[in-house]
Amino acid sequence: MRKASLLVLLSTLFITFNTYAGVEDFKPGPVFENYGTHVPVPGVTISADEKFKIAFDVSAGAKEGKVNRGFERLTRFINMHVASGAKLENIEVAMVVSGPATSEILSNTEFKKLKGYNNPNTELLELLMDKGARILVCGQSAVAHDFLPNMFEKGVEVELSNMTAHAHLAKQGYTLVP
Repeated sequence: MRKASLLVLLSTLFITFNTYAGVEDFKPGPVFENYGTHVPVPGVTISADEKFKIAFDVSAGAKEGKVNRGFERLTRFINMHVASGAKLENIEVAMVVSGPATSEILSNTEFKKLKGYNNPNTELLELLMDKGARILVCGQSAVAHDFLPNMFEKGVEVELSNMTAHAHLAKQGYTLVP
């Protein structure tokens, strides 16, 4: 009886450990090939007709020399939904940037003047905006850091404040993802 119980326990543990995704199972794509890792969820699909209008809020800065993980959340959202059946044209994302993250949406030229090295977020921001993502910056944070509107990556929208940006996005039908 003990052998049978042990065998059942070991089989259960083996199955359990093999059903959870490991870090190596998270992959980028299909829209962004170098960003936005995700893993399929067995049995979960998204209708191709479903529409998303999602707003993200990013205020935390990245570690020095690294891509801001808050920015990368947009690529993750897009990749995992398209991989699960949603159509890219049915996904609209916006990101409101404030606080320490504000400098990370500066153009590469302005960022390099400020930090002394290339902006690691430039490629990601360009890719996002090429896919229609809106990048909005809190005007209060911009002014507090002495950043002028023309110092930001081309295409960044300047709002009066973070709160104003989210109010405008909500009126346009965006849902805030905390």
